[in-house]
Amino acid sequence: MDRHAVVVAARRTPIGTAGHAFRTLTAERLAAPVIEAVAGDVAHIGVPVDDVVLGNCTGPGGNLARVCALAAGMGHEVPGVTVDRQCGSGLAAILLAAQAVRCGDADLVVAGGVESASTAPLRARRVPGAEPEAAVPYERAPFAPEGHPDPDMGPAAEALAAACGVTRERQDAYACRSHARALAAREAGRFAREIVPIGGRTDDQRPRVLRRESLARLPAAFVPGGTVTAGNSSPVSDGAAAVAVVPERLRAAAGLPGLRLLAGAVAGCDPALPGWGPVPAVRRVLGRAGVDMESVAAVEIVEAFAAQVLAVTDALGLDPLGADSGRVCADGGALALGHPWGASGAVVVTRLFHRLLGTPPGTLGLAAVAVGGGLGIAALFEVV
Repeated sequence: MDRHAVVVAARRTPIGTAGHAFRTLTAERLAAPVIEAVAGDVAHIGVPVDDVVLGNCTGPGGNLARVCALAAGMGHEVPGVTVDRQCGSGLAAILLAAQAVRCGDADLVVAGGVESASTAPLRARRVPGAEPEAAVPYERAPFAPEGHPDPDMGPAAEALAAACGVTRERQDAYACRSHARALAAREAGRFAREIVPIGGRTDDQRPRVLRRESLARLPAAFVPGGTVTAGNSSPVSDGAAAVAVVPERLRAAAGLPGLRLLAGAVAGCDPALPGWGPVPAVRRVLGRAGVDMESVAAVEIVEAFAAQVLAVTDALGLDPLGADSGRVCADGGALALGHPWGASGAVVVTRLFHRLLGTPPGTLGLAAVAVGGGLGIAALFEVV
C-alpha cells in the first residue's frame, strides 16, 4: 500500500485554438505556470520535486521538460524528461511518473504534457542521395514505416466511422453535446479550480453554441462524401496540463484527497484504424484491475473526432448520447475545449481529478487516448 502512486494535484491552462489565443507563446511559456502551480499545490507536503516528466509531440526538442522545469523556477537540481507517444504523450508521462513513485525512485514527480502547435518548428527531410541542402518540407513525421498503413488522423477517423457504422447524425449530435456540456461546466464554474490563467485568459477559447442544423450543412473535411467534418472534429490547439504524483504514505500523512492509480496500459492496433486503440487498452486495464465497465463512474476520453469516440464507446458498451451521458466526458471534451496533442492525455486526467473530488472513496475513473500509428493508452484511477 505504501508505494501506491496517487495523483494529489492537477492543473491545466485554458486551451486555445492554434494561431489564435496563444499564438505567440512557446511551449515552456504554456507549461511553466502549470508546473509552478502544481508544485505550489503540494509544497506543504515538505518533499522536493524529484523530476518533471512532460509529453510533447511537435516541439523544439532540447529536452523540453527540463526547459519547462527551469522556466517554472524548479531549481537547477530538478531534472526533466520528455515523452513522445504522440497524442497519448501526456498520459504516458503520468504513467511513467507513477512507475518511478511505485518502485521507490521518487517521492514527488510533476508529470503532464504541453503542445504549442502555433510555435512548433517547421520540419523538413533530406532526400537520400541529394545534396545536403536539398530538403522536402513535410507536415508530420511518419506514424508507421513504409509498407504499413500510415493515414492522417482525419481520413483514419473517416475509415473508422465507416468500419463501425457511426453515422453523420450521431457524430454531429455528439459534437453538439460536447460544446453544450463544456459551456454549462464553464458557466457553473467547474473549470475554474483547475485552470491556471495564461496571459490574462481564464477560460477555454473554443466552446460555443452549436446547432445540429448548422453542422449538417458542413461538407466532409477529409473524404469526399464522408461523414467527418470540421464541426465534429477537434481543432489543432495550444495548451498544457500537469499533475503531482506521490506515494500513498505521503498523501495520507498530508491528509490530501487523491486519485490512486490502479492500472495503466498501452495497446497496439491496426495502424489503418488508430482510433480503435483505446478499446484494447481499456480492456487490458479493466482486466488488470479486475473490474468491469459498469463499475467505472467517470470516463474521460480524448475527443479527437466524434466518430472515434462513438466507435470506441460503442465497443465498450457505453452510450454517451443516452444512458451514459453523465459518465462519458460529462463536462465536454476536446471537441469543445481543443486538442493540444502532447497535453491532451494529461488534460483528461486533470478533468477526472476535479470531477471526482468529493466523491466517495473507491469511486473509479478511467482516462483513455487514441494514438496515431495504431496505439491506445488508458489508466484506471480510484478515489482515496
